Amino acid sequence: MENTEFITKKLIDWYKSNQRTLPWRGTNNPYKIWISEIILQQTRVVQGLEYYIRFIERFPDVKTLADAEEQEVLKYWQGLGYYSRARNLHAAARTVRDQYAGKFPEDYESVLNLKGIGEYTAAAITSFAWDLPYPVVDGNVFRFLSRLFLIDEPIDTQKGKKYFTALAGQIMGNVSPGLFNQAIMEFGALQCIPSSPDCMNCPFCDNCPAYGKRVVSDYPVKKNKTKTKDLYLYYFHIRRNGFTYLYIRKDKGIWQNLFEFPLIESEKAIEPEVLIKNAIFPEFISAENIDSLRFVVQNRKHVLSHRILYATFIEVSLNEEPEIPNTVIRIKEKDIEQYPVHRLMEYYMKTQL
Repeated sequence: MENTEFITKKLIDWYKSNQRTLPWRGTNNPYKIWISEIILQQTRVVQGLEYYIRFIERFPDVKTLADAEEQEVLKYWQGLGYYSRARNLHAAARTVRDQYAGKFPEDYESVLNLKGIGEYTAAAITSFAWDLPYPVVDGNVFRFLSRLFLIDEPIDTQKGKKYFTALAGQIMGNVSPGLFNQAIMEFGALQCIPSSPDCMNCPFCDNCPAYGKRVVSDYPVKKNKTKTKDLYLYYFHIRRNGFTYLYIRKDKGIWQNLFEFPLIESEKAIEPEVLIKNAIFPEFISAENIDSLRFVVQNRKHVLSHRILYATFIEVSLNEEPEIPNTVIRIKEKDIEQYPVHRLMEYYMKTQL
């Protein structure tokens, strides 16, 4: 293996020839860098680009974001998923407004202490905005370094993260931290990709032991595999005289403070005839008050990191106005687009309403 200065030079040379033109590059505005990094967590650049532009147009600075209502922030985030990112953004913006007079903190520790910002994001913000010497280590960097150095240390352990961070810092050396971090992230995103990378045209193909030993697909190594559980969601699109009903999720899950139709959750599938026969409906709907009922969407699959969801949507027309609990609101059906919803609800609204 050649020295780290040679690796750094190759990375930066490759980056100067292959980097994508993106709106958050070429800026040292920590707010815009922060927004882009949070959006790109769990989101592909192609999808995130549109959201970034729309988000920045509405919330161009920390104060605008901090002064907004959470429901509006969630609405602008709708479709990106992992809504805790948006809630944490909003909370951190209020911290910057209230504790730093609206000026983004410029040191690593203060940035790291903002809600929703971890070591990777703090390193990205401080290196891109102020060229502070903190290496970014994301999935792209893990993948590239583990293959280039044939590292068997699992990336999903604290020991592994510290190891890779130290290695990235060593390779960074004395070059511009911002430039180096952009280069190594972009290389992993475009060249050293997860599946079927173009190793023959990689500038490191002659130096990469993973390629030489034909074990590229074995890296990076993970210790723990996420276990998923099935969850069945039965949504009731209740209609009465041009009105419908929405449930507000208040639990601490990923869909906190988002709106959806009233529902029944089950760890096992419920056959339609069983649901109807046993009147397995939200508690404020009585079988006697149902004028008509039809299954509109059945078992729409939606994969999360820890759950596989199967959503069924049932359209229900009522004879009389029901008494609703305080977790449910009654709205004009034509106004439903005004409310922030999750991906499953968005799918239903686009295809059925």
